[in-house]
Amino acid sequence: MNYPTPCLYLDGAFVEGRSPLRVQVRNPADGTLLAEYAGASAADLQDALAAAERGFAVWSRMLALERFCIIARATALIRERAEAIARILTTEQGKPLGEALREVQLAADIIDFLAEEGKRLAARGVPPRLANVVSQTVMRVPVGPVAAFTPWNFPANLPARKLGGALGAGCSVIIKPDEQVAATCLEMARAFHDAGLPKGVLGVVMGNPPEISSTLIASPVIAKVSFTGSVPVGKQLGELAARHMKRYTAELGGHAPVIVCADADIAAAVKLGVQAKFRNAGQVCASPVRFLVHRSRLDEFREAFVTGAKALVIGSGLDAGTQFGPLIHERRCGQMQAMVDDALERGARLLCGGRRLDRPGWFYPPTIIEGAPAEAQLQQVEPFGPIGLLDGFDSLDEAIARANALPYGLAAYGFTKDLATAHRLAQELQAGMVGINHFGVSQPETPFGGIKDSGYGHESGLEGLLGCTEVKLVSVALP
Repeated sequence: MNYPTPCLYLDGAFVEGRSPLRVQVRNPADGTLLAEYAGASAADLQDALAAAERGFAVWSRMLALERFCIIARATALIRERAEAIARILTTEQGKPLGEALREVQLAADIIDFLAEEGKRLAARGVPPRLANVVSQTVMRVPVGPVAAFTPWNFPANLPARKLGGALGAGCSVIIKPDEQVAATCLEMARAFHDAGLPKGVLGVVMGNPPEISSTLIASPVIAKVSFTGSVPVGKQLGELAARHMKRYTAELGGHAPVIVCADADIAAAVKLGVQAKFRNAGQVCASPVRFLVHRSRLDEFREAFVTGAKALVIGSGLDAGTQFGPLIHERRCGQMQAMVDDALERGARLLCGGRRLDRPGWFYPPTIIEGAPAEAQLQQVEPFGPIGLLDGFDSLDEAIARANALPYGLAAYGFTKDLATAHRLAQELQAGMVGINHFGVSQPETPFGGIKDSGYGHESGLEGLLGCTEVKLVSVALP
């Protein structure tokens, strides 16, 4: 396919960056060079900030219905162009084309929901205490220009959460997608451009990540910062945002446990577990990682889980029938191998996978490891790749304690047929999102976010919109 060379989107125009920094984009399925482009210079970033300030003045004053109509035209264009955008996404990111197409379509749904909610941001009346005060109204108003940062694993979905929340609330937004997958985000920006979004309401910049983040967050123009990525970087940007008194939302890493109880439907748990664990080659923050299975069902689960993992069709995401694509970078293969080797050296047992595939591209196969000790790196650090950990447990108390033992708290899952057990898991698992008998915790209508080291605040759902607003009290007294 003809891969579009990424550029910047500044003040309503697609322009080349002016930085001497050149960014190379490679196809993860074969390592070939797709494009090389110039990143944003310091002057480009100042242009983006100035445009966002002007854009906010226009966009925030428009009626919510007017904003909704423009956003709805943009999402209609995204759906019309979904197949073309999905091919770009797969080419630069690697996931199977079917996954990419569903992601693009879901991105439009996410933005639509947030824009719909923007039409009905309700004010709240509070009865006054004083006779001469005729009204007290609590209002939600746009927080101001937003700086948004997204990683490479979901090039359409993650920008959609940030764009939908900001634009739906009446904010302008400067978004920095990961440099490897910027073309997908730019196609979404093109849809907004073609839908008539006013100049400056949306900017897209890439280049030197530390320079971009430090410049945008420190600028007095920016009122809100939204970041999706790793825990260390999320904490660093949170500190910078706090230093400048900026509102901050962070969706960070996870290390999701899955508790499979003795009464669970093992066939369903395995089928759904294979799909969820190895979707996008495991490069999913809410991906299940630690499968804790009641010892009475462990042999049954193990056999089916390994069989399912081995049956996945591995190949380029653009090839028909591919179910499992490459990792995003070559260095990710090395990181997977280091964690696997560490676990095996500590006494764990390799059930399948465990070695980079000998073929072009950055392919690491579905890997399952049993019995990794608590001190193994895989038990402590999010692998963010196609590695599942399998262990048995004897009591539910033990399983819940092990599930909650890490500082992560993004997603957690449980499989049981018992209603009381389901309620207990829902109450006691320490995570921002808990799925019982399924893994579908991320929907346009529901909040996405974690607790502990896994994040701060939420995206998607009504909460994603409210995160881009400020509360204002208006109290009116008789003269």
